Amino acid sequence: MKAPKIFTIITPSFNQGEFIAETIESVISQSGNFYIDYIIVDGGSTDNSIEIIRHYEQSLSRAQWPIACRGITFRWLSEKDQGQTDALLKGFRMAQGEILAWLNSDDTYLPGALQAAAGEFRANPETALCYGDAHYCDATGAIIGRYRTSPFDFDRLAWFNFICQPSTFFRREVFEEVGGLDPALHFAMDLDLWIRIGRRFPCRYLPRVLSSYRLHEGSKTVSDQTLLQNCREAERLALKYFGWAPLTRVYNSCSSLCRARLSGPIAGSKPARIAATLVCSVIRSLWLNRGIRREDLALLSRENFRKLHQSRIEIMTGTGTTGSK
Repeated sequence: MKAPKIFTIITPSFNQGEFIAETIESVISQSGNFYIDYIIVDGGSTDNSIEIIRHYEQSLSRAQWPIACRGITFRWLSEKDQGQTDALLKGFRMAQGEILAWLNSDDTYLPGALQAAAGEFRANPETALCYGDAHYCDATGAIIGRYRTSPFDFDRLAWFNFICQPSTFFRREVFEEVGGLDPALHFAMDLDLWIRIGRRFPCRYLPRVLSSYRLHEGSKTVSDQTLLQNCREAERLALKYFGWAPLTRVYNSCSSLCRARLSGPIAGSKPARIAATLVCSVIRSLWLNRGIRREDLALLSRENFRKLHQSRIEIMTGTGTTGSK
C-alpha cells in the first residue's frame, strides 16, 4: 500500500490565543511524502485567536512558510457553535483526507508525527486506527509526565482510555462507517469513537511519542467545572458498550461529585472526602451494576488504593510521592 496522500487535521478552538500559534506551527511544520488538509474551526473567539490564524493563513498563501511536506491546504471558519463536538463535526464534513485526526488548540504534534502515522498505515494496510504515546506538558510547555498508553486491548477501554486522542489517527472510511462522532457527547466523544472502531476494526499501537497533551486550568481534562460531566459520560459509555460500570469509573465520578458538592469541615479534610467518595462509590456501583461484579474485584489493586491519596494531575502524569502510575 502506498503512503496516505492526504491527512486532514481538525483543530477546534475557542479563545485559545495563548496556545494556538504553537498548535498551528506543529501541524504545518510536519514533513513527509503527504499533503496536509488543515482545518481550524473557531467558535467565535473574542481574544486574539483570529488574528493569529490569519497570520498563518497569509504566511502560507504568500509562500513565506517553509513547507516540508508535499503541500498544505489551510482553511478556517469562525462562528458560534454548540461546543467542541459540534466544531469537530463541522470540520470533518469539510475533510478531504484519507486519514483523519483532530488536534485541540492547546496541544501540539511532535516533529515526524504524521510521517510515523503514514508509515504505520502503509506497513499495516488492515489498520483502521493507530495511536502513539504523548507527553503531558504544563501551560508553559514543560513536560510534566507521560500519557499511560499501552498496546490495544478492547476490553480495557471499559475502565481506562489508554488511547491518547492527540496521538491518534484513523481512516476516513472507517470513521464514516461507524457513524462519526456522537453529537450528544461533549467530553468522552473520543472514547466513544475508539470503542465503536475498536470493536469492529483492527487498531494498532505505535510505541513512539507523537504529541504533547497540555494540562492547564482551562483544560476540560482537569477543570473542576467539567470533570464531573466528563466522568459521568465515560461511566455511561462503559455501561452502554460493556454492560458494566467499572468501579474505577464510578469512583472517579463520585470523587468529582464530592469535590463539587461537599462543604464545611468535610470539604476541607482529605480523609473525610475520600471516605465520603468510597461510600458514594459502593452505593452507586451496586445500583448501576445491580450487585457486585467479579471484574471489579480485579480493580481493587494496591496501585488503585494508592491513587486515593493522589490528585488528578498526579494520577494522570505519574508525579507525586507514591509514584503509582
